[in-house]
Amino acid sequence: DGEKLEKEIKEVAKRYNIRVIGPNCIGTIDTHASVNTTFVVGMPEQGEIGFISQSGAMVAAVIDWARGAGVGFSRIVSLGNQMDVTENEMIRLIGSDRQTKVITAYAEGISDGPKFLKEASQIARKKPFIILKGGQSAKGAEAVSSHTGALSGSKEAYSAAFRKAGVLEASTMEEMFDWARALAWQPLPSGKRVAVLTNAGGPAILAVDALEKAGLEIAELSQETKAYLKERLPGAASVNNPVDILAGSGPATYTLALEAMLTDPNVDSVIVIQAPQDWFLPASLAEVVGETAGLHNKPVIASIMGKASVADALNILHKRKVPNVAFPERAASIISAMVRRKAWLDKSESSDDKMDTTQGNSSQHVHTQNWKALLEEYGIPLAPEVLCQDVDKAVLKAENMGYPVVMKLISEKHSHKSDIGGVILNINGDDELRRAWNELTEIGETLSEGYEGISVQKMIRGGQEVIVGIKRDDQFGAAVVFGSGGTDVELYKDVATALAPLSMEEATDLVNATIASKKLDGWRNMSARDKDALLQTIVQMGKLAVENPEIQELEINPLLVMEQGKGVWSIDIRGYTD
Repeated sequence: DGEKLEKEIKEVAKRYNIRVIGPNCIGTIDTHASVNTTFVVGMPEQGEIGFISQSGAMVAAVIDWARGAGVGFSRIVSLGNQMDVTENEMIRLIGSDRQTKVITAYAEGISDGPKFLKEASQIARKKPFIILKGGQSAKGAEAVSSHTGALSGSKEAYSAAFRKAGVLEASTMEEMFDWARALAWQPLPSGKRVAVLTNAGGPAILAVDALEKAGLEIAELSQETKAYLKERLPGAASVNNPVDILAGSGPATYTLALEAMLTDPNVDSVIVIQAPQDWFLPASLAEVVGETAGLHNKPVIASIMGKASVADALNILHKRKVPNVAFPERAASIISAMVRRKAWLDKSESSDDKMDTTQGNSSQHVHTQNWKALLEEYGIPLAPEVLCQDVDKAVLKAENMGYPVVMKLISEKHSHKSDIGGVILNINGDDELRRAWNELTEIGETLSEGYEGISVQKMIRGGQEVIVGIKRDDQFGAAVVFGSGGTDVELYKDVATALAPLSMEEATDLVNATIASKKLDGWRNMSARDKDALLQTIVQMGKLAVENPEIQELEINPLLVMEQGKGVWSIDIRGYTD
């Protein structure tokens, strides 16, 4: 009945050229025009944050929270069922609103993936865009038999889409609005180096732990800064980062220390922590922190800890546009988001690559599932391999390739060949090959269907095993998956996902997001691998994915990455089409 009524509403609206938000929404708010169409009691303060939500309950909660937290909003929109107006249209509308400096959104789905990528990337170049994605489990995804499909579900595709478009993905509502306040109020840091100013050791230790977990750096203060602080701080104070001015220090000591740290060229941002004490009112510290921060073009995040005694201090910090968090660990998350925002903007400005999510024409090789020919067409090297139907031919081919060789049982129904004993390595002569042929033939004859023969492949030694695959997401199109490969790929799940096509810079980011990257750079007694050849392969796989939309999944596992200058070799390939 609801669906029928919704269709009737849509027909009436279309007849009279009326746009409809909803149904099943609670309305919209524009604080700068003093318009509130919701049934929620109260109005948030005027501010710079826009909020779009596919959940009406989230809007109601945020409105009530904002009134108590003193956080200002520009526009708030509940989208409901999106019968007519979609999230993409609303993102564009609020993105062009001059009162909105940061866009936030709670989304459970995206109506049009390619359009979202285009709209979001255009907006992200002008102002920060933060999203919280609800429904991140992969339970609804279809079970697939390839590693690539199992390792890159809808959650990974959404995250990859957000990264490509420059959208920051938050994991909680609290995190989203922490980031939003800082991005609306504070300048972006020029780098990862963070300094911590505190009156207590414990909170500073927690802050440092959180900073390192977030991939940030603890700034090394200059000798000039240390000498300046040594002369002016209490004798027992620490002038190394974190700078601990001790519990007995007051706002004046905070001021000179903060000024020195913000002036230090080795510092990109500062966290100011004040644990509760009875020497002075927190509002007094808020005044000096707000004023000092305003004199510098570096972000300052405050953590005046507590709740009951800090209401006045929070009001002062908010007026001075300095965000405050009750516990210092949250500051690390904020600065990490700001660093990622700066890095994306820098890449966006320097890159000539334009986002292209259109899909090309299908290759003729896809219809015959001739994966090797398709990979060769894109310049991806393959280890020499021949499918044989009799043992004499296998011997001849092995002699031509040169021993050692690998023999594999070929069956479309058994993609994990090693699980059924279908792979024999390191065969070093004709007699060994004939024995291996007999073993594999016996296994093949026990298979009910799909047995095609036995392949002989040149055995390549010494490479690092990685997986490179592509997977087509229903919402965003082709994605590229990279990670540690081999038989344990699903056990370790050391993989990262990026949307195709990929630039060399995006391919580098994809590789660097995995543990496999550390081994590629040289690990213990392992020499560095040919990363350039790997990156080129990843870029070409992305191109292949975009130009062959019928491919649902395709993976190379393992891809052997040889020593520097010696390239890569594709060892095992499998894929699936529509």
